[in-house]
Amino acid sequence: MSAFDEFLQRNRSFAGTPGRQRPPLMARSRLFVVTCVDSRVEPAGFLGIGLGEAFVLRNPGGRLTDTVIADIALISFIGEVMGIGEGLPLEVAIIHHTECGMGFLADDGFRHEFSARTGIDEGYLVTQAVTDPEATVRADVERLLSSPLTTARIIVSGHVFNLETGIVSTVVPATAPHVAVAR
Repeated sequence: MSAFDEFLQRNRSFAGTPGRQRPPLMARSRLFVVTCVDSRVEPAGFLGIGLGEAFVLRNPGGRLTDTVIADIALISFIGEVMGIGEGLPLEVAIIHHTECGMGFLADDGFRHEFSARTGIDEGYLVTQAVTDPEATVRADVERLLSSPLTTARIIVSGHVFNLETGIVSTVVPATAPHVAVAR
């Protein structure tokens, strides 16, 4: 039996739920959450996000990579082209967390061994380490705000989820990007 089999059974229960409605294409809240893949960091649980309420992208550390920035730009553009949201911006909430496993990348030996195994550049890996989630979330918010792919139709906030307390603290309130003219 596969570990996934239990989840397939849960899916059958979900699909058979009486009155289940198909969620809309654009998240009802116009919220795009970027957070960590860590199994302890489940935004549906700690934020109460329901089906169709928000976009959620999870990757190691919840870090902003070039691909994540392009994904955010794409979702925002789809909303604009479809006329969804009546001119409202897409809010991107970046959430890092305490006790992140990406802290291993700060260890020279771990990082070197992982780089040797995968061929991923050690210089890049060190930039992805999360040892101080408040500092890394600030850096990622600034990276998105400064990106040429970010338009005036996207606002960005930064937060830290404390695994011990269960509390999400705002580090950077919702902020407009550094663009001269709305595109």
